[in-house]
Amino acid sequence: MAAVTPFRAARYAQPTDAVVAPPYDVISPAERAALAGRDSHNVVRLTLASSEEEAGRLFRAWLDEGVLIRDLEPAVWALSQDYVGPDGVARRRDGIVAALQFEPYESRVVLPHERTHAGPKESRLRLLRAANAQLEPIFLLYDGAAPVSTPERTPDLEAEGTKLWRLPGDAGVTEAFAGKQLLIADGHHRYETALAFHAEQGTADSTRMLVVLVSTSDPGLEIFATHRVFSGRPDIVPAGEPLGSPDEALSRLAAESYDASCVVGYTRGVAVLVHGEPGELDVELVDRFGHDGIAYTPDAREATRRVDSGEADVAFLLRPTRIEDVFERARRGEVMPQKTTYFFPKLLSGLLFMPLEP
Repeated sequence: MAAVTPFRAARYAQPTDAVVAPPYDVISPAERAALAGRDSHNVVRLTLASSEEEAGRLFRAWLDEGVLIRDLEPAVWALSQDYVGPDGVARRRDGIVAALQFEPYESRVVLPHERTHAGPKESRLRLLRAANAQLEPIFLLYDGAAPVSTPERTPDLEAEGTKLWRLPGDAGVTEAFAGKQLLIADGHHRYETALAFHAEQGTADSTRMLVVLVSTSDPGLEIFATHRVFSGRPDIVPAGEPLGSPDEALSRLAAESYDASCVVGYTRGVAVLVHGEPGELDVELVDRFGHDGIAYTPDAREATRRVDSGEADVAFLLRPTRIEDVFERARRGEVMPQKTTYFFPKLLSGLLFMPLEP
């Protein structure tokens, strides 16, 4: 099944909070400018460069100049992220950073759960060609206990709540993951880009990518809800049981069984509980209305504010999708609507890179 191995990491000689950033696909132009202003070597100058060719040139220059250093021996890394979720609860999520020998979805070793779009894949493919390196990890889930634990010592790398410990050899992960099926939590576009890159290159090194693996039983793993807001859609009038305030409606929604879909529909001043079909996910219920005028937010108050201010016609407030439901559908070969899952926090970019060469 999954082939997970150590890798020779490239990393900053002097890692600091000033050189790391969130993943490329959650950074606005204003945030990109602010991050680039922190340090002349911030990772966004690679992941969101003015051009992919410039990113490749910079990556090689930073290696030549010693801004980045390359480990002499392959290793896997233990990872932990301390965070406070959107619900205000403090948690810690643990994982493993390693190289994965990826395979086409048809092999059923790595499972997708969301649809992808051509545009982001074209950009990431140009970047992969130019840098010949995996610059950001993707996020994968697996069932079962973690094969390694977080060491009781000072981390080798640390930035913005993320800690990394270098582990000797393969730390037993190759054997542990040999029988595992993996689910893409975040990084569908980059996974498919890696497949396309290997189809071009056809080398042993181009078959591998940088991944973070987290157990579905990890206490710090949470999926949060992504709410839907529609603008320019006066045709959408939620029909259901009238309730009180949006907060009261959300409390009622939380008590509903996951056996059938259920969401809160909100028009200005009016919240209703909308029931769907047995075996249907909340996101699938809302997906019936199509995607014209849709926007997404993890903040329920922001969703209702947009409706109350007149910016939007209607909001749908959802429950978090359960991890077991995502895995079940993925194993059946089904893909779900965009923004079905919201894993928080995002993985931090800029701590480890994986050059695609010996």
